[in-house]
Amino acid sequence: MLLRLGPDSAEPLFIQVAAAVRAQIANGEARPGDRLPAARDVASGLGVNVHTVLHAYQMLRDEGLVDLRRGRGAVVTDGAHAVAQLEQDIAELGRRAAALGMSPATAAGLLRASM
Repeated sequence: MLLRLGPDSAEPLFIQVAAAVRAQIANGEARPGDRLPAARDVASGLGVNVHTVLHAYQMLRDEGLVDLRRGRGAVVTDGAHAVAQLEQDIAELGRRAAALGMSPATAAGLLRASM
């Protein structure tokens, strides 16, 4: 699994790591049941603190994309692809709403009303 970070990005590193993993899940490079690389290995490869990667993995766990288990590491969940695709769909919806001049609050209200 190859992850790339934008050193000049204003986004925190853990957000960038999580986004890179999310993208790999969404495009099928990481499939349900796949183990993510050990946080220590990812941190070493990226030149970041291991806690940065752990924070990203925990964020992905909270989103339902990975399962974290002691001894097994981080494993992509069965529903991960659907969740990642939904996130991309929502991002596209946000871009379309912004292009129409709609406020985030109005777009969120429309989304809430449709659920």
